[in-house]
Amino acid sequence: MAIGFVIRKNQYYDSVFLMGVNKRLSQNKGVLQTAVLMASEKNKQLLADIGIYGDQIVTAKPNDLIVAVIAETPQVVDTVLGGLDQALLALEEKVLVSLLHTLNDGLAKKPHANLAVLTIPGEYVFREARKALDAGLSLFIFSSNVPVEEERKLKELAAEKKLLVMGPDCGTSILGGVGIGFSNIINRGAFGVIGPSGTGLQEFTCQIHNAGFGISHAIGTGSHDLSDEIGGITSFQALDALEADPQTKVIAIIAKPPGRKTLERLIARFKLCGKPVVSCFLGARMDSFEGGEALTWTTTIDDAVLAAIQHVGEKPTAIRIELTHQERELASKSRADWAPEQRFLRGLFAGGTFCYQSQQILGEAGIVVHSNAPLDPHYKLADPDRSSEHTLIDMGDETYTLGRPHPMIDGTTRRQRIMSESRDPSVAVLLLDFILGFNASMDPVGELYDAILEAKQMVRQQGGELTIVASICGTKEDPQELDLQERLLREAGVIVFQSNAKAALFCCQLLKHV
Repeated sequence: MAIGFVIRKNQYYDSVFLMGVNKRLSQNKGVLQTAVLMASEKNKQLLADIGIYGDQIVTAKPNDLIVAVIAETPQVVDTVLGGLDQALLALEEKVLVSLLHTLNDGLAKKPHANLAVLTIPGEYVFREARKALDAGLSLFIFSSNVPVEEERKLKELAAEKKLLVMGPDCGTSILGGVGIGFSNIINRGAFGVIGPSGTGLQEFTCQIHNAGFGISHAIGTGSHDLSDEIGGITSFQALDALEADPQTKVIAIIAKPPGRKTLERLIARFKLCGKPVVSCFLGARMDSFEGGEALTWTTTIDDAVLAAIQHVGEKPTAIRIELTHQERELASKSRADWAPEQRFLRGLFAGGTFCYQSQQILGEAGIVVHSNAPLDPHYKLADPDRSSEHTLIDMGDETYTLGRPHPMIDGTTRRQRIMSESRDPSVAVLLLDFILGFNASMDPVGELYDAILEAKQMVRQQGGELTIVASICGTKEDPQELDLQERLLREAGVIVFQSNAKAALFCCQLLKHV
């Protein structure tokens, strides 16, 4: 193994651009890991954690670019670092050149703008966000690693100014038909939705669209908003906005369990809402909470979609969470091909919400699941790179994305993990998700296609059969071509579903008699 790095002084790029550079460099043959990041103190610590350090890194400034490579040989390291300028130029040619360097420059160019998007390192968010709020702009903060106390101060200030802070760590929003972050091409319509996570919002909005309906607004709040430390500041503002919006007829909220105090306040607010509210708090038991006629509790995103459609008096066309007779038969046939030692499930997710929802569905079926992001802390993996029995991994977790592209953008990390899991003779099932839409990989299935074929062939050579189950989140209008992505998976022998919940339920059926 060989390690090398270069530092480019005063060469600043935002995190989204750097993700693209990282993806390009990581595709070189013989590369084990790459890190393309700005030299903030947190990022320098990240490099040290993976064994990359030196006096030049210690003295590097936040505006300096660090590109590090871990590869099989020194020659590969030299090749990758030598191709850095070409990678930067190739990506720069694809983006619009801007002469705007400050917030004031932007406001001079767009004096009527009402929203700013931040994709800068987390430690600099508070300062820049304050400037934007003081200028009268609402915020979409894609950046993560912002201290909770800073997030709370920003949201309190925004509320005072009657502005909205979506984030930090906000993956998706759709405002007036305009998608921000990871979003899909969605019809306009009568359904408003609120959610901390990007993939939860994407799954809900895509299913609404695919059922023939549309979205008024989808408001992302950031992953910490419903914690008791923040108290749901943005979520309550979003509820107020959607209740006042004449186009919105039904409001849905899709989230992991809120903090206890925040949940109690939310329920009280739901009961006062003048519009029907559909709530889906994944992994939470809501038996002890009374709802009311206008409040519907659901346990999966699919059920939330169905309940929302029922509230507008339309005939439900969304998929129910149940398997058909043919799907149950398919599970039995797939299970019959396994070798005697094959008995475990491994899930490798790009979407954290899908990892969470799958744990819930498997748990309800009595299947104990380990994870790096567990519903039950008792089943947290000691090492996220080492699976244990039934394991579901959120590969969009900070462990895998600091200094690397998110798996929705680049499938390299998942491709490596697919091969690793398939070498374990006890593994019978791989559960995957594929997420389409803006800013995601333009060919998410293509990035993993060869690894899927190789993994299945490897297990066959060992006398068994690897059952691979996948869900696709997207619409036919998305640029990745939903039909094409689904066809590629089926050609590779993958069992495909249109929702994560349905795919997880199928896995329960596969493991029913194991």
